[in-house]
Amino acid sequence: MGTLYGRTTTTTLFLVLLIVVSAHSFYLPGVAPRDFQTGEALPVKVNKLSSTKTQLPYDYYYLKYCKPKKIVNSAENLGEVLRGDRIENSVYTFQMRKDQSCKVACRETLDAESAKNFKEKIDDEYRVNMILDNLPVAVLRQRRDGSQSTTYEHGFRVGFRILDNLPVSGIKEEKYFINNHLSFRVMYHKDPDTDSARIVGFEVIPKSINHEYKDWDDKDPQVATCNKDTKNAMQGSFVPQEVVADKVVVYTYDVSFKQSEIKWASRWDTYLLMNDDQIHWFSIINSLMIVLFLSGMVAMIMMRTLYRDIANYNQLETQDEAQEETGWKLVHGDAFRPPINSGLLCVYVGTGVQIFAMTLVTMIFALLGFLSPSNRGGLMTAMVLLWVFMGLFAGYSSARLYKMFKGTEWKRNTLKTAFMFPGILFAVFFVLNALIWEEQSSGAVPFGTMFALVCLWFGISVPLVFVGSYLGFKKPAIEDPVKTNKIPRQIPEQAWYMKPVFSILIGGILPFGAVFIELFFILTSIWLNQFYYIFGFLFIVFIILLITCAEITVVLCYFQLCGEDYHWWWRSYLTAGSSALYLFFYSVFYFFTKLEITKLVSGILYFGYMIIVSYAFFVVTGTIGFYACFWFVRKIYSSVKID
Repeated sequence: MGTLYGRTTTTTLFLVLLIVVSAHSFYLPGVAPRDFQTGEALPVKVNKLSSTKTQLPYDYYYLKYCKPKKIVNSAENLGEVLRGDRIENSVYTFQMRKDQSCKVACRETLDAESAKNFKEKIDDEYRVNMILDNLPVAVLRQRRDGSQSTTYEHGFRVGFRILDNLPVSGIKEEKYFINNHLSFRVMYHKDPDTDSARIVGFEVIPKSINHEYKDWDDKDPQVATCNKDTKNAMQGSFVPQEVVADKVVVYTYDVSFKQSEIKWASRWDTYLLMNDDQIHWFSIINSLMIVLFLSGMVAMIMMRTLYRDIANYNQLETQDEAQEETGWKLVHGDAFRPPINSGLLCVYVGTGVQIFAMTLVTMIFALLGFLSPSNRGGLMTAMVLLWVFMGLFAGYSSARLYKMFKGTEWKRNTLKTAFMFPGILFAVFFVLNALIWEEQSSGAVPFGTMFALVCLWFGISVPLVFVGSYLGFKKPAIEDPVKTNKIPRQIPEQAWYMKPVFSILIGGILPFGAVFIELFFILTSIWLNQFYYIFGFLFIVFIILLITCAEITVVLCYFQLCGEDYHWWWRSYLTAGSSALYLFFYSVFYFFTKLEITKLVSGILYFGYMIIVSYAFFVVTGTIGFYACFWFVRKIYSSVKID
């Protein structure tokens, strides 16, 4: 036993170290500090065009912006590709600590299709995302509460539209204007001992200016509304650049540098306060305290009642007293009877263990700082890799349970564990990806990445599920604490509040109550293009969710057994898992109250992804409830004297 335990521990440590090395390698290149000398080139990279109204990202060069001679994609990890990030080079290049007062980037003639694309993106409130030294560009905004603290909006708008009254008819006409001049400001923190400095901020003020020029010279373009001889010209009032077909648009920019006291290690702090006005710490902590208080009360009542029952049953001495048994001890001969569709239950439990292990390790990495927002795509990459490696635990737990139920077709059970849940996810994801591809969005996962995901699934996850299943079947079967009768006992009529549907739905309320406030911030970070960073708080909520699922399932299972209903296997899984139903209902409420999605495709994408999230939540919470109830039932029946 000791040798086996040692091998298991060694294997687990090896896997953890392997994953840590993988996560570490993704983390360091993106956030390592870099020192810049005065005059050193600072290339600006462009990212996707994003909109909270459509949730469909587009490549920056989907619109007719200035293009470099050769577009080069930056190295992207798996998470960035899945998120729709397309990081590429641009024509914008600065020189460290050297201001540039109005530089012409290029001029472009808008054809009918380009003008149409610009108008559509302005209608859908698309924002342009750029990156300098791994910092996203942001626009300063005024806090709603009137305070003077700095907050940012992620990216800048493609343009804007206004209603214009026609002089003759008086009819209002919508006119579209493009932000073709960008005023950048780069904040830097200077090293007091050397001339080097580190970039700690990247801001922009977008403007729309209809530039005027006489003779265009590609080598040294001069525009009357913006040139090196008129440094203060930008302070004046200019006609904005309208989006019209066959119109020439001149793109310009200027850049200024400002020394800052912010250190490099704290440069993300301002970005992480983007949704600070929505965070109500008091209400979150208050909610968690209520859940903890209720959980403590439930546990205390449960333990006192149960200890009294066991003490009373163990004091029965005569046969007449034994015949007067009622409640949960009366069904001891049926409590461990295998349930209907026991093989499917094993598959779901194994899958739940896989998701639980993936979630737990991901949160630990996030707590350690490996998956901070500065590491783009790191969280998604870690989740995919961890899911693949945790297939070992899925196969092991599924096989152990299947062998306890005296199942014989272990290969079929293993195949279901390896393919059922990932297969459903992949099918839904494939359909959603096809819709994104149809919209020509950069959020569509390329064929090569899709093939890589399939290779990870079939090449690593499936073999690990089989290895885990083999190890699980090699171990002796779990013995029941009491013998099972050959003839099933008849279940008496149950009270209305103990009927399966009502009991299951009631059981999901408390676990959902433990997470619904935190769920708001998670949905906001996903669908409103915000950064999520309070992983420590999320970990606490996850632990409370685990405790709450376990306790509510045990309590309802105890009441069910006291009602002489021994069909607890599936009921324990569904009781905690029903919280996923409330999660999905909340996502519907969030859709109609917080989001401004109007496109049908965007709505399908939202609900498609939320169905996937709710399904995964159902599997993991159901597994937590099942194992809690499984431990509880074995504990109580092994604690009483049964003749």
